[in-house]
Amino acid sequence: MAINYLTKEQLIGYENYKYSSVDTSPLSNYVMHPFWNQAVKLVPRWLAPNVLTFTGFMLTVVNAFLLAYYDYEFCASSDIYPICPPIPQWVWIVCAINQFLAHTLDGIDGKHARRTNSSGPLGELMDHGLDSWAALFMPTCLYSVFGRGEYSCSPLRVYFVLCCVNFCFLLSHWEKYNTGILYLPWTYDISQIVLLTSFLITYFKSYKFFKFTILNFGSGEFVEILIYVGALGMTLPMNFCNIYRAYKTQTLKQKSIRESLRPLLPVTLLFILTTIWALFSPNDIINKEPRMFYWMTGTVFSNIACSLIISQMTSTRCEVSNWLLYPVGIVMLLVFGLPQVGEKEIFLLRILTLFTVLAHINYGVHVVRQMCRHFKIYCFSLKKVPAD
Repeated sequence: MAINYLTKEQLIGYENYKYSSVDTSPLSNYVMHPFWNQAVKLVPRWLAPNVLTFTGFMLTVVNAFLLAYYDYEFCASSDIYPICPPIPQWVWIVCAINQFLAHTLDGIDGKHARRTNSSGPLGELMDHGLDSWAALFMPTCLYSVFGRGEYSCSPLRVYFVLCCVNFCFLLSHWEKYNTGILYLPWTYDISQIVLLTSFLITYFKSYKFFKFTILNFGSGEFVEILIYVGALGMTLPMNFCNIYRAYKTQTLKQKSIRESLRPLLPVTLLFILTTIWALFSPNDIINKEPRMFYWMTGTVFSNIACSLIISQMTSTRCEVSNWLLYPVGIVMLLVFGLPQVGEKEIFLLRILTLFTVLAHINYGVHVVRQMCRHFKIYCFSLKKVPAD
């Protein structure tokens, strides 16, 4: 049965949509784009750009599941947890290859769409929508490099890093919701290179290479600081500068502060709820099930981000809530309100995570199908849809 998540107004908005972006990153303009311009020539012209986008995302998912299998509790790269065997060395080179290919495919999918004259709103939605989910997997994969032990961070601090990364991702699309222009963040390509380099170093030198201090900070703690400085220090000033510039030139799409801040409400509520849960969990859930907690939070965030991306692309009003926040709130009420239920907190978190993942996949599949029906196109093929 077809489920229509997109309104008629949003579909009309897609018909009038034109992509507008600005990329001022020196790394992107002088290193990555020249490389991608050559790499895209290797792609057959009959291949649909969305195949590249989805393949790149799935390579990131493979890395996440591979590291979850060998390092579910983030202790395999820590010497203080002898019960956890180290991650096999071959895993790191596989992760490095997948990371390089995923970054490359994400960089050339738009170029391939333009060379095949198949650019459209569906490709952009898939690209940015899948990126919003990949924002969960990349920090958690990096955490497996350093582990939760010596010279590194606790699972709670990594949760706050994940919130920071997710929030900065959302800010780029919040900025476009207000200005109509997507200003691509400098931190994206930097983070991709850092992750690739970390995988390669761990493969050639082992995780023990990162057991050192810098300015009295462990290597993992130092990376944590760099993420905050890079994400907040580089993203926030540019966001507000671009919005202020649009305000001065009277090109802001939202005419009131209330409307301009509207997209930030659901993600703020998500982070408030999950932070309360992490801090006051009856069973110390963030230390006992960190990976599941990250995946649940990151998946709900991705659903919120996709909703915002749709709103800014279609010039429609963003929702002030998200329906996946309700099951999160219900589970928290059960955990904190009923002691006998609270004892099953870990089980409830796993069920909630599975539910949010399946619900988010269902949402994405039906949105893509609805757009394909509306525009009379195939998602993963350049063939024309037969006329009725």
